[in-house]
Amino acid sequence: MSDILLLLAGALLCNAIPHVTSGLMGSPFPTPFAKPRGIGPSSPLVNFLWGGLNLMLGLAILAGHPVAIGFNEGFLALVAGALALGALMSRHFGKVKSGELTR
Repeated sequence: MSDILLLLAGALLCNAIPHVTSGLMGSPFPTPFAKPRGIGPSSPLVNFLWGGLNLMLGLAILAGHPVAIGFNEGFLALVAGALALGALMSRHFGKVKSGELTR
């Protein structure tokens, strides 16, 4: 169960990056609250708050399941979660920016 939580923590921490960054830059970016969901733009404030929530949840999981950096099961699960969500997000938002996914 711990590895599944660490996988989730990696995904949450990865997801926090573009939302917090967009919010701090004052740029709109899609969130689950946009219309259509994940495609339409959300305000910088919504992005900052959504990214902050993802960051806090990811860190809360890590606080309960500390992980040592290195080639161990927990760290690999954390990295796998970040890489998996990062790959999915890069493909999705690439399609959003290119107009393949319509509003």
